[in-house]
Amino acid sequence: MASPLAGRCPRCGEGTLFQGFLKLAPACDRCGLSYEKLDQGDGPAVFIILIAGFIVCGLALWVEVNYEPPYWVHIVLWTPLILLLTLGLLRPLKSIMVFQQFRTQAEEARLDHAPPAP
Repeated sequence: MASPLAGRCPRCGEGTLFQGFLKLAPACDRCGLSYEKLDQGDGPAVFIILIAGFIVCGLALWVEVNYEPPYWVHIVLWTPLILLLTLGLLRPLKSIMVFQQFRTQAEEARLDHAPPAP
């Protein structure tokens, strides 16, 4: 699991997976694996919304119930945590999803246009 968390190629584990912060490279610079068909869409963002939302909302409710701070304290506390969680988790989760797509040989869904059975 170290390969996807490090943003490495899912096949060789050595080449880079990303061209920038979140943009996938066109292909592995070591083994030449094309990343064109490894599309993860909005999957990582959905998981991050769920994970970060659970953590931040739970902590915000706990702080509100126990300390009853003014609203500006919530803004000061939770804005950096939200940014840290969302930006910190996005690249590793995107990398994990690409790795899983490669490992399971997932492809886009296709409809077979076979004639209906009589």
